[in-house]
Amino acid sequence: MFLRDFDAASVGTRLGLSKDFGSWLEELESIGPLSPPVRLPGMHDVGDLLARLGVSPADAVEIIDAWPIPDQAPEMWWLLQRCHQQLVVQMGKPYQPLRWQPLPPHLGAFGRLFYVYVFLSTLPAVRQWHQEHGIADDVSWVTLADLGEHIAIHRRLFGTAGLDSPRWLTLHFRGGLYRLGRLQFEQSRLPAQWPLYNDSINNAVPEPRPNPGAPALAVHIPESGGPLEPDACSESFALARDFFARHFPEEQYHFGCCGSWLLDPQLADYLPHTSNIVRFQRRFHLVSDSTNGDQDVMRFVFRRTAPSLDELPQRTMLERAVVEHLQAGKHWQFCSGWFAL
Repeated sequence: MFLRDFDAASVGTRLGLSKDFGSWLEELESIGPLSPPVRLPGMHDVGDLLARLGVSPADAVEIIDAWPIPDQAPEMWWLLQRCHQQLVVQMGKPYQPLRWQPLPPHLGAFGRLFYVYVFLSTLPAVRQWHQEHGIADDVSWVTLADLGEHIAIHRRLFGTAGLDSPRWLTLHFRGGLYRLGRLQFEQSRLPAQWPLYNDSINNAVPEPRPNPGAPALAVHIPESGGPLEPDACSESFALARDFFARHFPEEQYHFGCCGSWLLDPQLADYLPHTSNIVRFQRRFHLVSDSTNGDQDVMRFVFRRTAPSLDELPQRTMLERAVVEHLQAGKHWQFCSGWFAL
């Protein structure tokens, strides 16, 4: 079959996708025919390219072994083309989230690695976009190398190369997020329904306070880069103020925000006030919209999905704190906060 013979329904049927994928497939179908056709990197270049994107040799082998061939998997190529086009169309439009989700396990290695190939196909477009906006090569490459880091995280979680959070990487590959020193910064906006300030934690909250829906830089903490040292964080915030004012002057970012289990004030009950985590928390004014964060803690602290508490390591003060808290029948919280840039 030729690609033109496919539509959302036939692709879903041939790939055995559930109804949960229906609206996503229809959204991709609406993109229409592509011009020029999508291309993946040449095999003689792909090894060096994957290394530059932070992909380990073991993961690179899996990626190359499952390399897609249009004639052998035309329905997957139909998906790849349209996901690529969706990224290109939304290049430089950070406030439009994409509804990408992992493909089901029965599609095997190609399914696990599908979004890796989408990002590789989009690499020339995002690199060109970075260059047109004056973004330095070192910032461009260190930002895009988060791809390799998340493929490695998938291996630690599941034992194979893959991506279980493809929506996250869409930010990098359409120009909406940048790594600047120790931290990453995403062009974002505060929620339109901004929750009440948690004054019981913040005590006195200074003025000015951010307005609901105001532009803000969402702060993210990559795994790589060493300890979350205060000086390194302060340097990142200074870099971010200069970077976004220079490269995106049409939007003024007066505030930063963060949503993370790392902002759970319960951590201060277990960690010393001099710890990097507690000092990071102190930069933020919390808001009253916390949710259960146990699953996030398991994934980010231990790189486990649903472990027994008895099997968790307790090598560090943080690991011991997490286990002790849960063994006491308590829960960790995913908390949100803001600070003035």
